[in-house]
Formats: sequence, C-alpha cells, structure tokens
Amino acid sequence: MSKLESTRYTVLFAAAVCVVCAFVVALSAVGLSAKQEAEARQYRQKNVLIAAGLARPGEALTAAEIDRLFAENIRVGLVDLRTGAKAELPGVDPKSYDQRKVRNDNALSHTAPPNNAGLSRLPNVGAVYYVAPKGGKVELVVLPVEGGGMWGMVSGFIALDTDGNTVRGLTFYEQKETPGLGGEIGNPKWQALWHGRRAYDAGWEPKLTVIKGRAGPPDKDPHRIDGLSGATITSNAVTRLMAFWFSEKGYGPYLKRFRQGDLA
Repeated sequence: MSKLESTRYTVLFAAAVCVVCAFVVALSAVGLSAKQEAEARQYRQKNVLIAAGLARPGEALTAAEIDRLFAENIRVGLVDLRTGAKAELPGVDPKSYDQRKVRNDNALSHTAPPNNAGLSRLPNVGAVYYVAPKGGKVELVVLPVEGGGMWGMVSGFIALDTDGNTVRGLTFYEQKETPGLGGEIGNPKWQALWHGRRAYDAGWEPKLTVIKGRAGPPDKDPHRIDGLSGATITSNAVTRLMAFWFSEKGYGPYLKRFRQGDLA
C-alpha cells in the first residue's frame, strides 16, 4: 500500500483540513463581528432618528449620513431602570449600548417583575435618547420599547415631548407579525396615528391603548389608537408592551424625573 493510500495519512489529512477550515471560520467570525455590531448600531440609530422625525421611514441614508444626523441631533444617556437615576457603565460608550443584548447577561440584567408584555429579563440600565439639535435645548426624548408579539419579540422606539407624556413619533423596527395583518405595526401611516396621543392619564397611569375599531382625533381621544384589522393579538400585544414600559416597572421612574427636569 502506498503512503498516500494509508489510513494514517487519510486521518491526518482530514484533521489538517478541519483545523484549517476551523481557523478560517473563526477568523471570518471575528472579522464580521465588528462589522455586524457597527451595522446593528447604525440601524438602531437610524430608527431613533425616524422616531424623532429627523429621518423618514424607508429613506435611504448612507452610514456617514446616519452618523452625522445622529451626532448633530442626539445625545444618549443611561439610566437605572429601577430608580430612574442617571447611570454609568465603565468602559461603555452610550451610543453603542444595546440594552436588548445585555438583558441576556446575568451581570447586567435582572429577572423581570411579573408582567403581561412577554418580558422575562430586563437590563439594569436603559438607554434614553435626547433630541437636542446642535447640542441645544432638549426638544424630545426617545425611549426603546419591546415586548412579545404574536410570533416573536416586537422592538421599537417612541418619542415623547418635553412633558414626558405627549407622543411625537413611533417606529417598530423589528417584528415578526403576520404581513398585512399584525405586520401593519410597521406601516408609517398607522404609526403616524400615534402623534399627539398621551401616554398617561390625569393620574399618571399608563393609558395608551390600541382599540378594536377607530379612535377619535388626539385632542378628543388622547389615549386610544386605531386597531389593526384582523390583528387583535398584535394590537393587544402593543397595548401591553406600552403599558409596561410607561409603568413603574419600565421607564416610569425615569420619566417622572424627566418631567421634573432632573435629567434634561
């Protein structure tokens, strides 16, 4: 038997190929990881800009344009979700902070209190996005919101006026709802219906509700939004996630401080 036909040679050759392939895959993963994280950061930032009315849904923006618009108009802060106070994470750039990612890190998150929003863990620290053009006065604050939908998690951003109550913009940038039904939460026309609604009632209890049927205009029906035809489950899911994030379990403690001017 020739050397090339021996079992030992075959095994060694196969092992060498495996090692080389594993090295190439590992090298590619490391190289792509930084690129993927940068793209994810810019995608979040673009959707913050959309919620703030600084970019249009579906608008084609280059990475450089997103970076410029964000740098010129947005200031990012970190807050302790349990107290609403300012927070810091050593070595973490607030602009790159991804609170959805850290909720899977036991050191940076905690078990969510009982809730109807489909949330099992929460980050200890949440991000807040202050809209302050050219570094001037804060005009809006944009908050991340998320919760369980019909087929998976729904993630978005909601912009509030300086009263910490009036909705000025909304976007759901990640969702797996049924196209044409629950998936309409991604429709800019439906999202525009939220403009001018109020997150809280007179007693500062969360009140935003997606109803079945049509709601009145914001000045006469400030807490209700048109339902999604044929998508009761998704409509209820959006109502529940909004109720959670505006409650004391979510951004409620922070918004109380914001309304008092503590963090702006």
